Amino acid sequence: MPERAQHPLRGVLLFCLAVALFACLDATAKHLSQKWPVGMLAWGRYSVHFVLMTAFLAPIWRGRLLRTKRPLMQCARGVSLVVVTVLAMAAFQRMPLAEATALMFASPLLVAILARPILHEQIGRLRWFAILLGFSGVLMLTRPGSGLDLLGIACALGAAVAYAAYQLMTRVMSSSEHPVTMLYYTACAGTLILSGTQPLLGTLQWPGYMDAALIAMLGLLGGTGHYLLTRAFREAPASMLSPLIYLQLVWAAMLGWLVFGDTPTTATIAGMLVIGASGLLIAWESTRRS
Repeated sequence: MPERAQHPLRGVLLFCLAVALFACLDATAKHLSQKWPVGMLAWGRYSVHFVLMTAFLAPIWRGRLLRTKRPLMQCARGVSLVVVTVLAMAAFQRMPLAEATALMFASPLLVAILARPILHEQIGRLRWFAILLGFSGVLMLTRPGSGLDLLGIACALGAAVAYAAYQLMTRVMSSSEHPVTMLYYTACAGTLILSGTQPLLGTLQWPGYMDAALIAMLGLLGGTGHYLLTRAFREAPASMLSPLIYLQLVWAAMLGWLVFGDTPTTATIAGMLVIGASGLLIAWESTRRS
């Protein structure tokens, strides 16, 4: 059977659109987190995602949506993404959008370190240099006197650790699991876990029509973004697309300035550029090695 033809330009456009949607999701979450509990926002994000996938895909896929060879790892992967979402929203609540996004982009550095003991990948000198460069960028952002909220920094770095675990599990399962099934398991895990926490939030106030629409938009942006990512990787090789993820830093800085009036300092911009450069270097080194 002939391989499906790829269209790299289409894949690049789909990937860039997905990254823009993720940045809009983060900005919307930051806006809503000033008024509503993070747990409720995360629940809205996953429950809408779950409803959309069930409504549109369950009639076609049926039992295949839940068919997996690694049920425990699927659940663990879903839980790790829930942790990422909650900690990221908590970080956005306390920090400027660009700085929080940049700190969470430390996750590729952690993946590069953990890939050796977990995935048995070799780490060359160039990758070690990129890792050290990236962590120097993290230190530039979290330096004393930066004015950033300490709890926000902790939440952003915690989200980076959880996202690194999510990425490693994704790599392990990518050879045997279908991307749609993996996406559905994350939606199920988020909906089940966060539905159980809603009574603990202690709020009886319901959002108005506008805020309710924005909360539903979180799920629409997240679900659509992940779907576009899946489509993009079918159209173009991962080596071409992976470096483009750092466009999200640009979107975060722009939205933080336009929507929230946050202007990054020179040191903050330098730290973001260093983190972005280290990630690009890791992506280039991985492509060269493969």
